[in-house]
Amino acid sequence: MKVRNTPQGAVTRRAALQLGLGSIVAATAFGAGARIVIAQEGQVLKAINPAFSQDWSPLRGGGVPFRWNSVWNASAMYFNEKGEIQPYVLTEWTPSADFASWTFKVNPAATFADGSPITAADVKGSWELSAMPATKNQRVDQVLGNVAGYAAVKDGAGTDISGIVAGEDGTLTVTLTGPDPIFFQRLANHIAPVVKVSVARGADGNEVPDFFMAANGATSGPFMLDSANLDTGELVWLPNPNFFGTKPVLARIELTAVEDNVTATQMLASGEYQAHTELVTSTIAQDLGAEFAAGPEIPTSQHFWFNAARAPMDDPKVREALILAVDREGLIKASFPDGPHKKTDMVINAVPGADDAAFVPFPHDPERAKALLAESTYGGPDKLPKLLFVGISSPANEAAAQYIAEQWRQHLGITAVDMKPQQDQYAGPDQNAVQIFRDDVGTRVPDAASYLNGSIGSGSGNAQGKMGGYKNDKVDALIAEALSKPSDDAARVALAQEAQRLFRDDYMFIPWYKQTMSRWANANVAGMEKNLDWQIVAPWAISIA
Repeated sequence: MKVRNTPQGAVTRRAALQLGLGSIVAATAFGAGARIVIAQEGQVLKAINPAFSQDWSPLRGGGVPFRWNSVWNASAMYFNEKGEIQPYVLTEWTPSADFASWTFKVNPAATFADGSPITAADVKGSWELSAMPATKNQRVDQVLGNVAGYAAVKDGAGTDISGIVAGEDGTLTVTLTGPDPIFFQRLANHIAPVVKVSVARGADGNEVPDFFMAANGATSGPFMLDSANLDTGELVWLPNPNFFGTKPVLARIELTAVEDNVTATQMLASGEYQAHTELVTSTIAQDLGAEFAAGPEIPTSQHFWFNAARAPMDDPKVREALILAVDREGLIKASFPDGPHKKTDMVINAVPGADDAAFVPFPHDPERAKALLAESTYGGPDKLPKLLFVGISSPANEAAAQYIAEQWRQHLGITAVDMKPQQDQYAGPDQNAVQIFRDDVGTRVPDAASYLNGSIGSGSGNAQGKMGGYKNDKVDALIAEALSKPSDDAARVALAQEAQRLFRDDYMFIPWYKQTMSRWANANVAGMEKNLDWQIVAPWAISIA
């Protein structure tokens, strides 16, 4: 286990914040009238984090700390493990007849950890704060991208989203730039959680640094931060005494950073720790049992994407050859022989439309692959440049990439292949040096059209970056038409399926697996089920046998 030490007595931004709260007795320090809360003795969840994360703001919309947002921050709504939308801070949502505006109602019982009410202004301000460019929220576009006035705030031209109006009666009216029949579903996640704006937002509209690190009542979820030592990677949460939902069962959550997968597996197997943020190994089921990795299938899939702007992927025959040369049944056996993930042939999964009977999977055809490579502008393997994989950052990723490389060697004679772990090292101009990106795509709403729009639509980050500016006008048109249809219109799904079939024929990726949202918890831990947004569905219900 990698440990980072801080000089004794040193005080930095990342130094431990100790609020002096006991493991069983939790005190809230909000001035006069502080309350003492007795939680259940013995219910302490000890979990492992795979990184020494230095920024725990709940407003980043991604990263490893995002996996814990639901523990200490409430969202507008959320999806349960079955993909069913549930009320939370917002309890009612009503669209206009044309789906171009929506009215929401704040839960009148919703409060922050200091007991103050969560208001419509807090919800509006939280969304605006997430949209501010300095906040660097990775996915706020997925939530607010279609809201009138959002673009101006995102671009730094203002601090107020004009399309969101907060009423003193607890209502929110949201005006969109165009109709969106499933806008309410886009709010059901923890990308832009509800925080106390008077604490979290400064006079300039930007985020107050480390607002989440102090006992200031900004927490809205079932637990609140007790201590954080970011140098050693240790955080502790205790129950929020003023949580407006079900009282938490756990008395304490302790999170410790352990970067080595082997060490983390041993600590979990011994029972010293009971849960992990995200453990991705090929032998996870063998090492920790099937229940540790079990969970529902979510609309996220992992693939190897081709950068068509980079040689030799600029030749469609090369791309097709590289795909047909790979036995994808063998690929999934090499990477997840015992699950929990399963082979997929398509981009879409775990949403209506995933069962497309008309979709024809890529075959394994080494002879055809060899002929295509010979017919290509490169004429064979000898004139190909070195093929570089990135995103090979876990044992399972490495096993899959090495299997693909071996298939290419056996069937096509390709031997010049290299693999790098980190994608972010190849951002900007350097990204064009990469031919193959291992990465996930998915959606935070159970909708095929949204899934494809964020995965293969020309405006998506995946198309612009990983696929080198991929654009197919027919695919874009089908996705756009699908998005205009009501959620219960069968054409919404049918159009998305047609778009996916057209994309298949552009030979832009090697399909790998559809995602199982693992519990990542030992069998004696209950209540660790997660949703399509990677969030613990009901953190207040986590318990240890």
